[in-house]
Amino acid sequence: MAGGVVQIISRRMVKPDYEKSSRPAEAETSVHLTPWDLQRLTVDYAQRGVVLPKPPPGGPGVLQHLASSFARALGRFYPLAGRLTVGDGPGLTISLRCSDQGAEFVHAVAPGVTVADITGTTCIPRVVWSLFPLNGVVGTDAVVDPELPILAAQVTELADGLVVAMSLNHAAADGTTFWDLFNTWSEISRCITTSTAPLPLPLPLPKRWFLEGCTVPIPLPFAKVEDMARRRPEYPPVKECSLRFSPESVRKLKAKANAETAAGTISSLQAVLAHLWRATCRARGLAPDQETTCSLAVGCRTRLKGMPLVYVGNAVAGAVGRAAVGEILGDGRLGLGWAALLLNQAVAAVNEASVREDLAAWPGNPSFKYLAGGSAAIMATGSPRFDVYGNDFGWGRPVAVRSGPANKVDGMVTVYGDGGRSGGLELQVCLAPDVLDRLVADEELTTDFGLV
Repeated sequence: MAGGVVQIISRRMVKPDYEKSSRPAEAETSVHLTPWDLQRLTVDYAQRGVVLPKPPPGGPGVLQHLASSFARALGRFYPLAGRLTVGDGPGLTISLRCSDQGAEFVHAVAPGVTVADITGTTCIPRVVWSLFPLNGVVGTDAVVDPELPILAAQVTELADGLVVAMSLNHAAADGTTFWDLFNTWSEISRCITTSTAPLPLPLPLPKRWFLEGCTVPIPLPFAKVEDMARRRPEYPPVKECSLRFSPESVRKLKAKANAETAAGTISSLQAVLAHLWRATCRARGLAPDQETTCSLAVGCRTRLKGMPLVYVGNAVAGAVGRAAVGEILGDGRLGLGWAALLLNQAVAAVNEASVREDLAAWPGNPSFKYLAGGSAAIMATGSPRFDVYGNDFGWGRPVAVRSGPANKVDGMVTVYGDGGRSGGLELQVCLAPDVLDRLVADEELTTDFGLV
């Protein structure tokens, strides 16, 4: 990959293209942010993208086609074409102004990079990070700079393929909304390309969901935005790999975890994450009495009565399993099952009562997310329910999914599935380079359970 250089050709703002009924008659002009949204102002933008086959020659201009279908998708998710603003009045309040200023659309080329360069090895090459827009940007940057978009897309032409990627301010939305928008964009593009009728999609609801009695907008105890915008310090570099678990290996891990605990409720994701958690403890060489943690994001749209499933915004809580390393690795038959049960119990504890309690307490004592990583922690984000590999823009399904440099700290794990089509799982794992080398050489991780 000697010529693996990504060159930016153009940048422009794409404004929402409103089709009939794609924006309600009484559209929101200002969206106030919830505790879920506000606490994510201090993290990097969410960055995800798909690697696609090369479009066939002789068709319409791909770049203009993707830009116009992106504009139509924005018409359904119009708040994401707005800007974050500081409100007037007592206290610091931050809202999303639905101003239709647009999302950035970047065109780039990488003629020396092939699809195989990106997907052909377990370890992910660093050139992938250049395929994403708004690198190094955190949520509060868009408050300090009123011209900074909260959403950007980048289309990069490879030697034999195409990468379509998005970066989204995490205060504006979570992974569910991110992939809802991405799925809408690809469906509009595919239907235009193939001259087929689009599937009926529910119109996303932009109005945020607050607990009864919550002060809206929520005042923050800061004199200015910069007071809360603590940037993440420089950490040692990480190395990243992609681990793909076949449907058969996922089923085996789930069956093993449930058999060892007799729980019967351990999910596929919990079993696979427990398997990775144990392997990471081995690769890090942690002492048996050292505490280790595994955290994962838990969607709350189905956990709260009255919250719409097509809600645009953040609706995510965290669950953490913790134990001594010796308990996680556990000699004997309870090792995997014990670790998976810890995760299962942590997720089960995220219920309506606990979520409401956290949301009610947050305005009185606000805290913010700062991803620091750690030598004994892993942090999983994403969901196998997101339809990542269904994003066919009109000339074929993705051959891979990748993420940008945002939030790449030691122990970060990004989960991908195929929207439930086959039951396989992909974990993209960031660890210290020497630890990652030992992880991918771990036979129990890579051989015993059929990694592909």
